[in-house]
Amino acid sequence: MAIYYHCRHCGVKIGMIDSSYVEIERLGFHKLSDEERKDMISYDGSGNIYIKSICENCQESLQKNPEYYQNDYFIH
Repeated sequence: MAIYYHCRHCGVKIGMIDSSYVEIERLGFHKLSDEERKDMISYDGSGNIYIKSICENCQESLQKNPEYYQNDYFIH
């Protein structure tokens, strides 16, 4: 089982954690609301976890162009 992080805006792979080396509770998922968890976390049939996050490039674009927050996807 692995945890995969990808950007919610551009889809780029941010990183991966082999979950055998980390306790899920230490990642802070329990601090998310049910709605946030539903929006950000998904699972596949093999038990892998997929997390929607924001990459550095998209974060920079959002800071420079706050109007982009209304879009699910944008090109930078």
